Order: sequence, then structure tokens, then C-alpha cells
Amino acid sequence: MMDIHAILKQLPHRYPFLLVDKVIELESNKHIKAIKNVTFNEPYFMGHFPGRPVMPGVLILEALAQAAGLLAFDAMGKVPDENNIYYFVGIDGARFKRPVEPGDQLVMTITIDRVRGGIWKFKGVASVGEEVACEAELMCTMRQVG
Repeated sequence: MMDIHAILKQLPHRYPFLLVDKVIELESNKHIKAIKNVTFNEPYFMGHFPGRPVMPGVLILEALAQAAGLLAFDAMGKVPDENNIYYFVGIDGARFKRPVEPGDQLVMTITIDRVRGGIWKFKGVASVGEEVACEAELMCTMRQVG
């Protein structure tokens, strides 16, 4: 549906902070399903935690927010540029249910909950296989910069 080359055109993030590898499903104005392949080569695994590497929860939330950004950009028919950027502005109800470890494939499912006053609210679930790793409500907005 969307490979890494298309994602790089849509998101301003780059290594080591690009946390979406592929979009496997996208229904405009409704939902997106994206993948992050978690590898031992991720720089944060050196310190989180040596001997038992675990993907930091804040990075799981960031991956969900990046997938939400892809969904919102698609819905608006826009891409980020030097004058506009899509910011993560809030989170509610974040719950972590299982650790995400090297070798896992994190599948992120984001649905649009509502859009009001330029604030987008999404419901996000990150899963590994059939197990939920994280769920949260995310809020994002587009802002002009520069």
C-alpha cells in the first residue's frame, strides 16, 4: 500500500527517528495499518536495557503518532513542507500490555475518532501478533512554521 519511499515523502522524520517501515492498509478518512520492524540494531537497545532489550514505551507512542500523521496527511491531501508540520499534541489513556523486543513486528492500527478546531483525535493500537502491546488516544495538529 505504501512502501518506505512513499513514507519518506509523507513524513519529515529520518533515521534514527523514523518509526514506520510500511503501510499495509489505508482507508482514507477512516483508518491506517502500518508496520515497524523492530530490530536489534535500533540505537536505543544499547541502553534500554542491556541484557534484556525492550522498545521504550514513548517510542511505541511516537510510532503510533507517525502512523496517525500519515493518515491525517492522506485525509487532508497534504504533505509536510518547510511551512507546515504535523505535531503530536496530546495523549490520553496510554496503556502498555506487553514488551516489544528485537525481532517483533509492531503492527499499528490507527482510526480517526474526530477532528475539531484543527485538532485530530485518533485511537491507536500497537500489536505484536495477536497481542496488544499498547493502546492510546492520540491528538495531533498541523502548524505553520517558518
